[in-house]
Amino acid sequence: MALLTPKPASSPLYSPRPVDPPANCHYHFRMFLIRRKVILLAAVFLSTVPLCAQTVDEIIGNYLAARGGVEKIKAIKTERVTGTISFGPDADGPFSVTRKRPLKLHMEIVLNGQTLIRVYDGKSSGWIYNPFVPNPTVQPMSEYDLSNIFDEADFDGPFVDYKEKGNKIEFVSKEEIQGNPAYKLKLTNKSGDVSFFYFDVSTALLLKWEGNRKVNEKDVPWETFFHDFREVNGLKYPFLVESDAPGTDETQRITAEKIEVNILLEDSLFEKPNPPAAAAPVPPPTPGAPASKPN
Repeated sequence: MALLTPKPASSPLYSPRPVDPPANCHYHFRMFLIRRKVILLAAVFLSTVPLCAQTVDEIIGNYLAARGGVEKIKAIKTERVTGTISFGPDADGPFSVTRKRPLKLHMEIVLNGQTLIRVYDGKSSGWIYNPFVPNPTVQPMSEYDLSNIFDEADFDGPFVDYKEKGNKIEFVSKEEIQGNPAYKLKLTNKSGDVSFFYFDVSTALLLKWEGNRKVNEKDVPWETFFHDFREVNGLKYPFLVESDAPGTDETQRITAEKIEVNILLEDSLFEKPNPPAAAAPVPPPTPGAPASKPN
């Protein structure tokens, strides 16, 4: 007895056709298995999406809580970090980074008696004074600097309200960083720049960052390690930040000596800066006169 492949009777294409069961049973069984695999694959994929999202949000939530909580982070209106920065032997000096909501930034680094200044007004304009170029003057920030200034000036960092900021975050893996198990997350910002963050499994604090930095107009792989977390006004900050370009001699070491929050800052600090006054040269001692002694 032949089976019929039905179609709707109202269809003009309706035409029952005989089908030989022995010749098609293997085909139907294979199609049944394929459909089951597709359904299982879809189920696994769909169940994995919210799981990853939940895992990412859990890691980020634990990190923000370990720092002191989102409420305390958002309560910071001004901030000043002072300390020393080193770019290698014979290239170190004091620095200060001052920030004020929304997105205002003033940074100074002193190397070999020369002061480098970077300022952003929190809106659309920024300036740089680089004393290490011929005929230094205060110059407007380049398009590249302005496109990246948000990361520098943002008090909250990339993880507070990350979706609203246009950041996409994905769970990558669990790895070991300097002997500590760590969760690795991939962050893609709204400009398409990709970086990786590693969070300590036990403390939930940030251990490492990986990404690219612009050096001499070229993107150079860079990594940064965060150490010596201390509490300031209920929030944890890393007081030692060490960076390097893997495979090169490029290094950077930032040691914070003091972190102040919610201090009074004038908006004029974030306007176009004036070049620093040149240090007055020390006159040579008069022949025969005793050299002055420090007080």
